Amino acid sequence: MQVSVELIPRDTETLLRDAAEVRSCFPLADMINIPDLLRFPLRSWDAAALARPHFPNVIPHIRAIDIAPDAPLPGVGQEGLEAVLVVQGDPPSDLRHLTYPNTTESIIRRYCTEAPHLAVYAAFDPYRRAPYREMEAIARKKEAGAVGFFTQPIFDMRMLDLCMNWLHGENVFWGISPVVGPRSRSYWETTNHVIFPHDFEPTMEANIAFARQMMRTVRTQGGNVYLMPLRVNLQRYLVPLCGV
Repeated sequence: MQVSVELIPRDTETLLRDAAEVRSCFPLADMINIPDLLRFPLRSWDAAALARPHFPNVIPHIRAIDIAPDAPLPGVGQEGLEAVLVVQGDPPSDLRHLTYPNTTESIIRRYCTEAPHLAVYAAFDPYRRAPYREMEAIARKKEAGAVGFFTQPIFDMRMLDLCMNWLHGENVFWGISPVVGPRSRSYWETTNHVIFPHDFEPTMEANIAFARQMMRTVRTQGGNVYLMPLRVNLQRYLVPLCGV
């Protein structure tokens, strides 16, 4: 089982500090993945280059709608970069940020054609639309050249079981994220349309216990995981997971 940790690229100093902390307190991690967030000036592929001294295996997220038709693909030619994760990207709140009518599939195809040395991953989200629509999108992304998938975080073992059946045989990094407190829960419900199980507990202890259970299940099934430690102390969340 490969284990990735998602780190937010707020700025260079914070990113390097977090990467060093993950390296020292969570030896189970063998890669990090970095989202591309427009509210921060540091783009994901530049952050990947900065973080590589701590983690040789870094996967930046690439927003498909940001790439102009005649622009070079982000990360192509970057020394040491081996993979990217192409996501569609939410429309920006700042209208000064230009976007383009690309699909995830069209950008995956461009990477496969223009940078065949890079492995290209795509996203899977079981919450935002009907499952059959999501599985149709998975088929299109595979046809375009995606070699695997990163899921949105999953918060229910029953949902994990369903998704593992849907994605049986695929190379998947299953997302795990702590949800601590009502604000965090509201974010996932409002933004990502997550439906939490009735017995979900938004405490650190319950989230750590769930992460351990999910990691054990994924390991048994031969999959991979990525941890998204949003708004929590890295050591407090990650250290208890070292023995999984």
